[in-house]
Amino acid sequence: MKYRNVLVFIILLSSPSFMFGQFSQWRGNQRNGIYAEKGLLKKWPAGGPELVWSFEGLGSGHGSVGIGKDKVFVLGMTDSIGFLHASDYNGKLLWKNSYGREWIENYPGSRSTPTIVDDLVYFESGQGTVFCYNGNTGNMVWSLDLLKKFDAKNITWGMTESILIEGERLFCTPGGYENNIVALNRFTGETIWTSPGNRQLSAYCSPIFVKHNNTTLIVTMTAESIVGVDATNGQFYWQIPQFQGNKIHANTPVYSNGRIFCSSDNAKTNSGLVALKLSDDGKSVVTEWRNEKFKNLMGGIVLNDGYIFGSMYRKNMWSCIDASNGQILYT
Repeated sequence: MKYRNVLVFIILLSSPSFMFGQFSQWRGNQRNGIYAEKGLLKKWPAGGPELVWSFEGLGSGHGSVGIGKDKVFVLGMTDSIGFLHASDYNGKLLWKNSYGREWIENYPGSRSTPTIVDDLVYFESGQGTVFCYNGNTGNMVWSLDLLKKFDAKNITWGMTESILIEGERLFCTPGGYENNIVALNRFTGETIWTSPGNRQLSAYCSPIFVKHNNTTLIVTMTAESIVGVDATNGQFYWQIPQFQGNKIHANTPVYSNGRIFCSSDNAKTNSGLVALKLSDDGKSVVTEWRNEKFKNLMGGIVLNDGYIFGSMYRKNMWSCIDASNGQILYT
């Protein structure tokens, strides 16, 4: 089956002026699927939003766009080679640069959503290489083969992380036995720390940065667990079993007020949607509740005003879940 990336822009604002900051990443600034954009239309026109422009020719891909201060960045694959595309807000292609071999074995194409900080663009290929590009010139600043550098193995459907940036640090999960989760200098790619974590393979999950009281954490899902490590030095603090038959944990965790929510498709035990309660110091967690009937393998969840919203895997159903106890309120 062949996949094609098509970039489409529609008017969602009451004004045609798009005002974005200089930071853009997977699922919004907090990685929780909630965006602070103002001036949105309260109601769509009868015929739907107006199509402003579209662009074909990106090749194969599965990621979404990164928004710079005056550019749109997106990845795509053509004839096994990955390309980073930069367009202006009017859809004009400004430049297109190849970054090497992409994932072609199954569900071929690019995976990562670019992370934009000022004029730098960060992403990871399905082959496990992290890149930093200058968004203005299109020149590569640095690259690092995570699998080679950290003695890690690729996974069944290719590395799929969208890079996490916090300050001057870049965080990602090679999934190596000794170097499971790592922090890099985002300007040079040099290693700041590596953590053995729980020594499990990476699992398609993009991590989150959590500031909880006086502790900062990196929280992600590996092949069979939800894990938390110290963001400052990589010290491994805790893990909670989370199973899925094919070891697919494609959803980014969500943090709110001392609690972490993670969702996967279900297995026999320790699966589905789970809420974890962090200790005051963040160095341990307890399982607050688990709903193994709610099966969300990909697409993510959104927490809003005490309610969790998400879709059911391979079913045309959406659910609303009480975040306090995990009960499905309606579908």
